[in-house]
Amino acid sequence: MRGLSKTLAVLSAAGLLAVSACGNSDDGGGGGDSAASKDVTVFTWWADGGEKAGLDGMVSVFNTDCKDFKFVNSAVAGGAGSNAKQVLANDLQAGKPPSTFQAHAGAELKDYINAGQVDDVSQLYKDYGLDKAFPQNLIDNLTVDGKIYSIPANIHRANVVWANPAVLKKASIDGAKAPASVDAWIADMDKLKAAGVKAPLAISKGFAQEMLVEAVLLADLGADKFSGLWDGKTDWAGADVTAALEKYKKLLTYTNADREAIDWPDALQYVNKGQAGYTLMGDWVAAQQLADKVPDSAYTYWPAPGTSGTFQFLADSFTLPTNGADPDGAKCWLKTVGSAEGQKAFNTKKGSIPARSDAQPADYPKYQQGAMADWKSNKIVPSCAHGAACTLGQNNDILSALSQFSGSPDVAKLQTALGNAMKTS
Repeated sequence: MRGLSKTLAVLSAAGLLAVSACGNSDDGGGGGDSAASKDVTVFTWWADGGEKAGLDGMVSVFNTDCKDFKFVNSAVAGGAGSNAKQVLANDLQAGKPPSTFQAHAGAELKDYINAGQVDDVSQLYKDYGLDKAFPQNLIDNLTVDGKIYSIPANIHRANVVWANPAVLKKASIDGAKAPASVDAWIADMDKLKAAGVKAPLAISKGFAQEMLVEAVLLADLGADKFSGLWDGKTDWAGADVTAALEKYKKLLTYTNADREAIDWPDALQYVNKGQAGYTLMGDWVAAQQLADKVPDSAYTYWPAPGTSGTFQFLADSFTLPTNGADPDGAKCWLKTVGSAEGQKAFNTKKGSIPARSDAQPADYPKYQQGAMADWKSNKIVPSCAHGAACTLGQNNDILSALSQFSGSPDVAKLQTALGNAMKTS
């Protein structure tokens, strides 16, 4: 879900929404000759590490189950899909949609739906048995005006802190136990600084900073008020939001000076190499650690301080683009995405957990087993940073505000900008 990027593209929502067209026909018709129509072009931002390994696993199942079609990898690297979404917007505007494209499930899909760029796949849920295989709370989150427009490949958790227990030990901090609150976490960072750790909290640019501010807001506001930030029930101008943003400002003082120049894998390496105590990043880190052969004993993880019992979710999903080439091939890919074997092959390598409720925890590595249990028992809240809680336009405005804050931290200005992003985008 979050590949490497050299730059953070500032997307134009207007550009993304420039296209509207008629729906896919169900006769398998696509552009080009019959040979070309057998090519299923799958557009993602999974180009490296555990993400690429997960994609390769799903492709292997597709190659077995969909022998009449040829998988064509159209991945574009870019943090949280920032670069990929710009390329996709250009392709859609030019009237050249791929066979299927990756998108974050949730509010992010509204941009494509409103522009008439994706087709309703509700019938496929019935055809493939997904209406029974997926938990109802997930289906509810995927439904827009009674229709479903994507099939999720996984569930990821955003509110996870990854820590180096050896670094924490220098400051007599128990790495196996999460601080009870953001304030307690800040106190531990003071201990780390006193012990000689220059930047206790490693962070990177763009969406990583958005994830951190979301975790602080979630901790301080609680699950219900946090969710209210995205549906208008919680006032962005409230004093409780101000207090949380002040804590976020304080957290940035413990971070690496090059945070605007690096990506999340680089921040993770600061932790792995003992140069930082913590990083906050989604659970795709688990796959990266496996891919890099980092031993389990070298790191620990827990829900972000103050968010225990809350699962901040996001989901990678695939769409049926309007007038995409070879919809029959795309539907076969979607069937693989939702299948038990496809989700197992994908998620065991990706670090995420399956969207299906019939998956067996014993088939998965240690981290995923715990995440699967939490998914069933925790309070579920969405992530704006990864499309579940806000639209692309809203998210772009938020990213812009956080980038400005990183260079010139003014809480009042940031708070106003965040509120305006949700009102005007």
